[in-house]
Amino acid sequence: MKDRFLKVTQDGHFFDKHKKVLVAVSGGVDSMNLFHLLYECKQVLGIELGIAHINHGQREESVIEEKYLKQLAEESNVPFYLSYFEGGFSEEAARKWRYGFFATIMEKEGYTALVTAHHADDQAETVFMRLIRGGRLRHLSAIQPTQPFATGELIRPLLSFKKADFDKLFHFEDCSNADFKYFRNRVRNDYLPKLKQENPKIELALNNLAVDTNNLFQALRDLTQDLSVTDVMSFQQQTPAVQSYLLEEYLEKFPDLQLSRPQFNEVLHILRSKANYYHLLKNDYMLEKDYHRFQIYKIGPETDSQPEKIMIKSEGIFSYDSYIFSLNHPLEEADSILYFPTENPIVVRRRQAGDTILINGVNKKLRRWFIDNKISQKVRQNALIIEQDGEIYGITNLVSSDLSKSVKNDIIKATLYIKMKE
Repeated sequence: MKDRFLKVTQDGHFFDKHKKVLVAVSGGVDSMNLFHLLYECKQVLGIELGIAHINHGQREESVIEEKYLKQLAEESNVPFYLSYFEGGFSEEAARKWRYGFFATIMEKEGYTALVTAHHADDQAETVFMRLIRGGRLRHLSAIQPTQPFATGELIRPLLSFKKADFDKLFHFEDCSNADFKYFRNRVRNDYLPKLKQENPKIELALNNLAVDTNNLFQALRDLTQDLSVTDVMSFQQQTPAVQSYLLEEYLEKFPDLQLSRPQFNEVLHILRSKANYYHLLKNDYMLEKDYHRFQIYKIGPETDSQPEKIMIKSEGIFSYDSYIFSLNHPLEEADSILYFPTENPIVVRRRQAGDTILINGVNKKLRRWFIDNKISQKVRQNALIIEQDGEIYGITNLVSSDLSKSVKNDIIKATLYIKMKE
């Protein structure tokens, strides 16, 4: 096992550019084998190790595992880093917590590589899970042995090993691995064993599918490297199949923008059309398309403290509080539209004492209008005022003033589209 592991790591040049290596150790047989292999080979590989462990606090044994791993680190003379999971537990929440912790340690302590114990059985399970969930073909690609992560690289040196290859080292058995409420456990302990009755080499078949898919998409990247989804005219000259692939590849740049298939098809329809579009996507992403160029971009990071007002002076897309504002560029499914007679700056602000709005020919105080229309305190607190030249033209998602309604088509100088964030 050691000789094979050393050959795999050296042939793959996994640690050639790394000195400080952080090892994710849960205490299970996979990660215990990983740590011991790295520890035995550390001089040959020229690396220094550190152990990172997360106590998820879901089992009584967690405290015992934590103490054992801390002692293992002391006896091995390697640093030990510990984190306690907080919040509502789920597989996804725990995963995000783990990798967030790993990234923090790497940055603070100067590690350039994180090593995890993913192996061939894990890959087969992952591919099968994605098949069941109905993900896109590209998501059946093989787990990569190396990929960028945090301030360095994530390395998975055990992907060519099966769990049966591991030495019988001391380790902890996580009783939750037998709990069928977790999808992976059902796949590992129920679905795949049943499929083995039909094909004893089902894991190998799934791993081969992953490798074939990976090779297919790499070939597509090579063949389409001179094409870009952002060049609309060139994009529209491609076949529908190539268009779909180019858009998929482009969306990989935005990992937190996970579009459903209907949403993907909507974006594809926009790209194939001749019209200009400004389209709000989820998670504060904006799609922008004209006759020549296409792009998706983040409108802006959310902050805990918002300014008391923003001033819109030029055309574009703006994010403030719970709303998206677009000056002179239509937003699909806009919640409201305001018209202005001049190109002077438009101010979006919180309400103030003494504010008045012209409704049905009468200047009415906002406070009185809220009371008359039975507007709740929560809605009042979240209301935003839109004004130009000191005059109120509207209140977000509530009402437009006569000033906006009375602007004639021939004297409209500015149009503000307003949409609440999803």
